[in-house]
Amino acid sequence: MRAFRSSVLALALLVLGAGDPASAQAPSPGAAPSFPTKPVRMIVPFPPGGATDVIARMLSQKLIEIWGHPVVLDYKPGAGTVLGTDAVAKSAPDGYTTGMVITAHVINPSLRSDLPFDTLKDLAGVSLVAVSHIVLVATPSLEANSVAELIELAKRNPGKLAYATPGTGTAMHLAGEMLRTLTGIDIVHVPYKGGAPAYPDVIAGRVPLLFDPMFSSLPNIRSGKVKPLAITSPARMRTAPEIPTVGETIPGFSVMSITGVVVPSGTPREVVAKLSADINRALQTPDLAERMSQVGMEPAGTTPEQFDAFIRAEIEKWAKVVKASGAKLD
Repeated sequence: MRAFRSSVLALALLVLGAGDPASAQAPSPGAAPSFPTKPVRMIVPFPPGGATDVIARMLSQKLIEIWGHPVVLDYKPGAGTVLGTDAVAKSAPDGYTTGMVITAHVINPSLRSDLPFDTLKDLAGVSLVAVSHIVLVATPSLEANSVAELIELAKRNPGKLAYATPGTGTAMHLAGEMLRTLTGIDIVHVPYKGGAPAYPDVIAGRVPLLFDPMFSSLPNIRSGKVKPLAITSPARMRTAPEIPTVGETIPGFSVMSITGVVVPSGTPREVVAKLSADINRALQTPDLAERMSQVGMEPAGTTPEQFDAFIRAEIEKWAKVVKASGAKLD
């Protein structure tokens, strides 16, 4: 886990010029000592049960222990996380409304022309919370058993293979588009409203491929209902080292699903610093790190400034991918 986390921090901090990983320690806990004095709302832009909900529940429980005040999870799914994030952007900037964001947060500015908020102006980063592994799985009957074999199969059958994802604009969708663009293969995107509805079709072979977070895929992989071809992270998972990375076949290929916390812009900086400090404190507890690792996630933890820099750089990165792939909302 340390090696993977180091690569994440190097990507998120050093490459982005946000600072040294050692500087990602929590801000001084002496900031805003009176915060919070009442329940804090955490908006989750998905229905209960998914990977983001799992992280929100883990984190909120730790924050309750730290604060001695309730953390209320408020589920607002819809529009590729836009509805939930919009609720955060339009809430009072006092620190008592926070929001979970995922990779779609940095993809949506390039993919959606009708965002009801400005990602950079209306929201402020608190901390990068976790990085989730994404896995490419296939129906067991698929002829290909590796990324190299998949590329060969797709080139022999242009336009006949399809890949499912939890939705348009997700990191999983863009991972598929990146694979298609870098290899020149012709595969068809089939978006679903979440990963769970896709599995029956993938297991049955109606849609042969699926990009999904490892958290959702693990039960089906372990039961043999789907077979893993590769993960999209830059390094193999500590808990599943037998699964290769896409980058081992396509050098430089790297897509990770991130989760972070944001607040409305205008939130007092001392409150943002206190939120970040306490989130970092929660992430450093061994039991939380171990629970995340068991479901294919790795804790991160940054300062607000580093997370803001990460968001800006990722928006630029995904804008290039969206333009090169021609990805559009379905």
